[in-house]
Amino acid sequence: MVDVLVTNGPLLIAIAATFGFLMAWGIGANDVANAMGTSVGSNAITIKQAIIIAMIFEFAGAYLAGGEVTSTIRKGIIDAAYFVDSPELLVYGMISALLAAGIWLIAASALGWPVSTTHSIIGAIVGFAAVGVGTDAVEWAKVAAIVGSWVVTPAISGFIAFMIFQSVQKLIFDTDNPLENAKRYVPFYMALAGFMMSLVTIQKGLKHIGLHFSTAEAYALALGIAVIVGIGGSLAIKRLKMDSQADRQTQFGNVEKVFAVLMIVTASCMAFAHGSNDVANAIGPLAAVVSIVNSGGEIGSEAAIVWWILPLGAVGIVMGLAIFGKRVMQTIGKNITHLTPSRGFAAELAAASTVVIASGTGLPISTTQTLVGAVLGVGMARGIAAINMGVVRNIVISWVITLPAGAALSILFFFTIKGIFS
Repeated sequence: MVDVLVTNGPLLIAIAATFGFLMAWGIGANDVANAMGTSVGSNAITIKQAIIIAMIFEFAGAYLAGGEVTSTIRKGIIDAAYFVDSPELLVYGMISALLAAGIWLIAASALGWPVSTTHSIIGAIVGFAAVGVGTDAVEWAKVAAIVGSWVVTPAISGFIAFMIFQSVQKLIFDTDNPLENAKRYVPFYMALAGFMMSLVTIQKGLKHIGLHFSTAEAYALALGIAVIVGIGGSLAIKRLKMDSQADRQTQFGNVEKVFAVLMIVTASCMAFAHGSNDVANAIGPLAAVVSIVNSGGEIGSEAAIVWWILPLGAVGIVMGLAIFGKRVMQTIGKNITHLTPSRGFAAELAAASTVVIASGTGLPISTTQTLVGAVLGVGMARGIAAINMGVVRNIVISWVITLPAGAALSILFFFTIKGIFS
């Protein structure tokens, strides 16, 4: 059956590239709201500014740090040994997985549901492998770990966000002189943000460019950046002309302005880390197809990325975000709970911290679920009444149906494509 790959190779690659672009488009439409939703929802930046910032940093992350090599099968979800004798099945499967996950993400984005792009592609890959090849081809333990992470990661990020926001309340907002205290404490929050954000960027982003740091070096570098950010922040805040004799409402407004600046920095870092990390969901299956076709049916554990694949993924993400990204931003930023810059900052810092903890411990993680958990945590800090439970219920339902929806679509497309080519 390898003849199929020889005779239809270019056509299969073209189809895979089209669906890979669709998948990247879906990632842009759905996931980029995670990096930008809180900033837009708290009115720190406008939607237009968010789209411009995200376009620059997502593209930079995806293109510069997206990696020269990607593992053919993301996170070892299926066992490639089952495809050695029939590599064309893996090609059909990856093509159907890209189409299935892309369609599901675009449907979810149209409904304003923040779902996990990682889970969409994993569901799709599990679907075609289990039904098209055999249930033994799926590493079910890995799938179970991912399902477990639905509860664990939002809980961790929610708890961290709750604690950060409570500390902001106690140290700044609930005091007699919120402005003075903001000048005193905000540099520490800035340093903490600098530390977490640089760790996320170093761990997720830089290893692809050929900069390899040991864990100790990464932490040392992040600490250095944190100190610089803290000192810089302290100097910048001292220069702000604000009247500390003003009434409390005005002071609160001024404190929020300080946090608004911080949010733009955290959002940019999140966008970079997200671009570098999640572009693999679109280009991993595509790179696998290209490498199997070009090698005449050999399946390696890693696939070198052909020059045109990364820009395709990066452009897809940016276009999906620009044209379709508004709805999910609305859900995360406005519909779950009312956000101000300080609350949004607490949520983003918590999400970044959770990503760092997860990469350190090898927890499978969804940026979407981490951020939704963090926004919920900030809402909880103001009491359960501050949360729109209807929106939360819809989000949780959409998470649960992501894996089966991806799987069902991918099974359907798999048999269709197999029927066409064989």
